[in-house]
Amino acid sequence: MTEARRGFGEVLLRRGLVTPEALREAADQAAESDERLERQLVRTGRISGSALALALAEYLEMPPVSLARFNPPAELVDRVPFAWLTRFQMVPYAEGAGLLFVAMADPYNLSAMDLLQSATGLEVVPLVAPEREVADFLERHVREPAQALEDVLRDVTEGEVEVGQETGEDVSLDQIKEIAEEAPVIRIVNSMMLEALRKHASDIHVEPLEKTLRLRYRVDGMLYENPSPPKRLHAAICSRIKILSRLNIAERRLPQDGRFRIRAMGREADVRVSVLPTVHGEKVVMRILDKTALAPSLDALGLDPDSLEKFTYAIQQPYGMLLVTGPTGSGKTTTLYSALQDLNRLEVNIITVEDPVEYQLPGISQVQAHPEMGLTFAAGLRAILRQDPDIVMVGEIRDTETAMIAVQAALTGHLVLSTLHTNDAAGAVARLVNMGIEPFLLTSSLIMTQAQRLYRRLCTACRRPREMPAELLRLNHLRPEDFEDVVFYQARGCPKCNGLGYRGRAALMEILQVDDALRAQILRDANATRIREVAIERGLHTLRDVGLRKVREGITTIEEVLRVTSGA
Repeated sequence: MTEARRGFGEVLLRRGLVTPEALREAADQAAESDERLERQLVRTGRISGSALALALAEYLEMPPVSLARFNPPAELVDRVPFAWLTRFQMVPYAEGAGLLFVAMADPYNLSAMDLLQSATGLEVVPLVAPEREVADFLERHVREPAQALEDVLRDVTEGEVEVGQETGEDVSLDQIKEIAEEAPVIRIVNSMMLEALRKHASDIHVEPLEKTLRLRYRVDGMLYENPSPPKRLHAAICSRIKILSRLNIAERRLPQDGRFRIRAMGREADVRVSVLPTVHGEKVVMRILDKTALAPSLDALGLDPDSLEKFTYAIQQPYGMLLVTGPTGSGKTTTLYSALQDLNRLEVNIITVEDPVEYQLPGISQVQAHPEMGLTFAAGLRAILRQDPDIVMVGEIRDTETAMIAVQAALTGHLVLSTLHTNDAAGAVARLVNMGIEPFLLTSSLIMTQAQRLYRRLCTACRRPREMPAELLRLNHLRPEDFEDVVFYQARGCPKCNGLGYRGRAALMEILQVDDALRAQILRDANATRIREVAIERGLHTLRDVGLRKVREGITTIEEVLRVTSGA
């Protein structure tokens, strides 16, 4: 018996868990089978798993824990990749003061602790837990939600699904529908959805190319290619998605839009489907509208204190107009939804007109615009104003008619929120004037304009310090001396962030509050450049300024800020 086993054996004997004869017999059997003594004792029933854990804890001078009734927060378990949890049989138990406490079935596994420490940047403190409890916990709480798409595709044999030619013209519709409802195709589509939820993707792209099928996910605003199904499954996959969306599987020459709902991984999400005919077949894009990802308030958006204070002040005004600007995909609708949830009270009547209604908010009346039927934003807004509203949200101001009605509503005692496509906050004022809105009406109705961009946040588990990129700063007209005390970070990539180096996004906001000085400037000259200059003199923090503040705080990289604020 080795010295280590002898010391552990003494603990077992002192606790009266085994007899000397049983211990010698177990040690001999463990040596013959090259098995650890602890496992041999439990496997042969000589000692229980919980008693062994207590003895190990005493021998190693580590705290023992039980996982029988342990329910940690999801974000704590989510800090460690699923593959590591199952491979090393460990469970994150608690976190604080730069320490990560981990319950382990094998506290001798120093390499697992080193790997975890390197990935999380936290000092790992091992706790001893019974092996059975660790396994049961992982089975209950951290089970892989579904077979990975790669495994599903590997399981689909060559002869299992056949659809015919690229366009499927030589296959009857009944046959395509039958194939689309077969198990392999259903598994593929389900796995695509689950993979999107696991990766926190906002969109799934199924794109037919000349000889292949390309599958891409949009994660944090960037498209990443994934292992794709074979091209011969294209028609079946499209038909399956159409069946779920209640679209016409016989129509392959015109665009179609649909929607369906999925429940998986304890979450519920709406999926908005767009089918577009291309020269190589139908391209399908699915937008994942995950309600759990919607911020419940402005405070939950993770804004800097200055932006949060200004935005909160603006939405607390009894009437007037607030405009959120930015390009498509910059999070404008999410920001407005967060504001509406802050404003949503029993004594307030809130009505929206949107195209489309992305998320359904309880307690708020939401109208879906149908321009082809005459229900435009302007027509919807007119009807809303006859519904005794206190607060109105218009999805987008696209034309002069909508702009004029929104301004009149703001002047007559309503709080109006809307979006506009401009590069910066000052440009919103110039855009409305160009639409034909008189400057004196804007000075009386406009409370605030805000421009925003979404930036990717660094993965805190794998970010690494770097030298100051002096040349990059110089090329972008930034003075290196302003960043002398700043620790710059670079994205590295780890299993936690799927090798991307970034995890999650947040908003940069440029908020222009319309005060007396700006009202005077708008009346004199509504030129966007001059309005911006006056606003900066009055304390406006531009998108670039706010982004560089995030770089100084180590939240993102300088390259990411320069990417999202270029042209702003």
